[in-house]
Amino acid sequence: MSGTPTDWAARFVLASASPARLATLRSAGANPRVVVSGVDESQVALADPAALALELARLKCTAVAELPEQDDAVVLGCDSVLELGGEIHGKPADAAEAVRRWERMRGRSGVLHTGHWLIDRRTDRTAGAAAATTVHFADLSDAEIAAYVATGEPLHVAGAFTVDGLGGAFVTRIEGDHHNVVGVSLPLVRDLLAELGLSWTEVWSSRCAGRPA
Repeated sequence: MSGTPTDWAARFVLASASPARLATLRSAGANPRVVVSGVDESQVALADPAALALELARLKCTAVAELPEQDDAVVLGCDSVLELGGEIHGKPADAAEAVRRWERMRGRSGVLHTGHWLIDRRTDRTAGAAAATTVHFADLSDAEIAAYVATGEPLHVAGAFTVDGLGGAFVTRIEGDHHNVVGVSLPLVRDLLAELGLSWTEVWSSRCAGRPA
């Protein structure tokens, strides 16, 4: 497969509703179509956080790739979970849970695991892997936690925090890939595409032509 901008890059699909993932891919030159999988994450229970994130990514990717209208697509599915003190956390169910989560997180560190799964429908080749990034959290006051949760942002993201939004001021340090915390590891996606015989540079070559060096 040539992987020209009119070939696989034009068929690139993101199986995720996350605006942060889409913005990250777009900022890196890609422009995937978004097709939400509808997978019920609560039905999957695995004790290993990396395995859980990868399985959720695989399920989301597969659900979208199996749609008839995606029969020539290159589909990327992602999902993230936070490992904190040996426990796995996804999105908090409500504001009260988000508050309790931050009361445990403040002043501590956790590991954000993001699973990535790719399917090329033309060849039916697949590739998947999980990335892990250690995140150190500030020692928030009760008032800061209450104010942050009141914004609603923590209710929509794995681990109840963002690093690219309002929660960025509450993350003191990151060990690993910054983009992985946002929800998609660009270096890992590049490696997985290579496993499928596709080149990352070709996803943005048509969009980035003429950019200043």
